[in-house]
Amino acid sequence: MDMSLVMAAMAAKAGGVQTQVAATIMKSNMDAEKSNVLTLLGAGPNSPSLANVGAGIGGNLNIAA
Repeated sequence: MDMSLVMAAMAAKAGGVQTQVAATIMKSNMDAEKSNVLTLLGAGPNSPSLANVGAGIGGNLNIAA
């Protein structure tokens, strides 16, 4: 087998592993951000659902004030 084909196959395998690691890290980051948002809204894991909150809750946030 030609060595360039072997190297190409190894590079493709390494790229696939890197993609899996990146996806795992991104999911972890998204879960952490979701947890942060729920904490800021006062809706932790043991808090009631936000389904019945008033209109406008979770809408725009004025950060200039």
